[in-house]
Amino acid sequence: MTVVLRLAADDQVAIALRPLSKGTDLRPEYPVTLQADVPAGHKVALAPIHEGDRVRRFGQPIGLASQAIKPGEHVHEHNLAYPGTLANRAISTIDRVTPVNEVVTFNGYRRHNGRVGTRNFVGILSTVNCSARVTRMIAAHFTPEVLRAYPWIDGVMPLTHTSGCSISDGTPSMDMLRRTLSGYAEHPNFVGVLLVGLGCEDNQIETLCEHTGLRLGPTMRSITIQRVGGTTAAVKAGIKDVIEMIEIAKESVREPIPVSEMVVGLQCGGSDSFSGLSANPALGAAVDILVRQGGTAILSETPEIYGAENLLLQRVANENVGQKLIELLTWWDQYTAKEPHGFDHNASPGNRAGGLTTILEKSLGAIAKGGTTSLNAVYSYAEAVREKGLVFMDSPGFDPVSATGQVAGGANLIVFTTGRGSCFGCRPSPSLKLATNTPMYERMSEDMDINCGVIMDGKTSIEEMGKIIFDRMVATASGEKTLSEILGYGDDEFAPWHINAWT
Repeated sequence: MTVVLRLAADDQVAIALRPLSKGTDLRPEYPVTLQADVPAGHKVALAPIHEGDRVRRFGQPIGLASQAIKPGEHVHEHNLAYPGTLANRAISTIDRVTPVNEVVTFNGYRRHNGRVGTRNFVGILSTVNCSARVTRMIAAHFTPEVLRAYPWIDGVMPLTHTSGCSISDGTPSMDMLRRTLSGYAEHPNFVGVLLVGLGCEDNQIETLCEHTGLRLGPTMRSITIQRVGGTTAAVKAGIKDVIEMIEIAKESVREPIPVSEMVVGLQCGGSDSFSGLSANPALGAAVDILVRQGGTAILSETPEIYGAENLLLQRVANENVGQKLIELLTWWDQYTAKEPHGFDHNASPGNRAGGLTTILEKSLGAIAKGGTTSLNAVYSYAEAVREKGLVFMDSPGFDPVSATGQVAGGANLIVFTTGRGSCFGCRPSPSLKLATNTPMYERMSEDMDINCGVIMDGKTSIEEMGKIIFDRMVATASGEKTLSEILGYGDDEFAPWHINAWT
C-alpha cells in the first residue's frame, strides 16, 4: 500500500498519507528508510538535500534547507526555512476560456436591478459599533416562532462590527468600511436592509449614502438612535420597518437562472498539507466548470498567494491585470515588513501541525482553488466585482475578514476548504465546507458538507470530485441549506478589514 505521495518528478520530498514510524521502509516505491517518525501530512526526504538547496513540492520551491537533510528524514521547521520570495513575477497572458454550449441553471431570486440572490434575508446593518446593541435587539424580536408567519424569507439577520467612529474621511479604513457596508446593503441575498446609526459618529448614514450611492427607499431604510429618542424607541421603529420589508419580500420567488449569475467566493482555513492535494484542486476543478458556464469565482487572501504568485501571473488575461496583482504584492511586502516574521508568520500553528512549513508551501495549495483558467481582473477589498470568470480580490488571510470582502463584492455563495476543521459561515451568503481528509470529516461530520478526503483514499478523482462540488454549489444556490446554516453560523463572521492607526 502506498504510504507517501510524491507530487512532481523533481520533488525531493514526499507527503506521508498516514502517520509513519521511524524505521518504515518505503520500498518498492523509494529506496528509503525513515530516520524519524513522520506525522500524517508531513514531508519526508526522498533524496539527499544539501544546506542551502531549494526544496521542491508540487515541482515548485517551498523554501531552502537550513541544514543538510538525509533521505528518510522528517522535513519541517527544524530543517526548512523561508528566505523571502523564491518565485519570479514575470507576466504571461493566456486566452480566456471558451464557454460551453449547454447552459446549467439554478433556482435563484432575480432582483429589480437585475442582480441575482441565492437567499432571501432581511438584514439589519449597524453603521457604527455604538448602534450594535440596538441592531441585535431589533433582530431578537424575530424569533423562530415569529418567523413562522413569514415562510417566504430565510430570516432576519443582524450584522454588527467594531468600527465606524474615530476614523476620518479619506482614510483606508473608512473607505473600506463604507465599501463593505454598501456592498452588504445592496447584496442580492438581502430583499431588504435596515441601516442603524447612533447619530454622532464619523460614519454618518447620510455621508455613507453620499459616498457610496446608496439610496434609501421601501427596501433600504434607516434609523438614527439619537434622533428617534433612544434605545427603546429605535427598537420599536426598527421592528416596524423590518415587518414592512418582510411583507414586500413576499413578492420574491425563485426562478430558473443561468449559472453565469453565480458569484462564488473561494476560501480556505485551518489548512493542512492535504489541502493542496484534495479539496483545493477539487474546488479548482469545480471553478473551471463554473467559469466555462460564464460564472464568477473570487480568489482572495493576498498573503496566501505570496511566493506562488507566478502561477497566477503566468495566466493573466492582460498585462494590466498582472501589474495590478504585482502592485498588491508590493504593498504587502512593505506592510508585513513591520511584522517580526514577515510574510512567513502567516502559516498558523494549526497549519504547521498539519504539515505546512512555509508560506510558499501554503500558497501553492491555496492557489489551486482558482482552477486553471485565465485571471481576468484584480479588485481592491470589498470592491464590486463586475468581471466574469476567475478574479482576485485583495484581502488579509484571516477568513472572516477575507470572506466579508468577497460578500461585499457580490459573492452570493462561499465555498470553504479546511483540513484541520474550521467552523465557519458568512451570511447572507451560504457557505459550503469541504474537508480535505476523511479522518477529520468523520470526526466533524456535522460541520463538513463534502468529504474530499476520498481523493486521498483512492475512491475518486479530482475531476470527479470537482463535478460533485459544482453540483452541490448549484443545489445550494437553489436553496438547499448548508450545515453551517443549519448550525446558525454567519452573523459573527461579519468582519470588515481595518488597517490604519485609529482602529
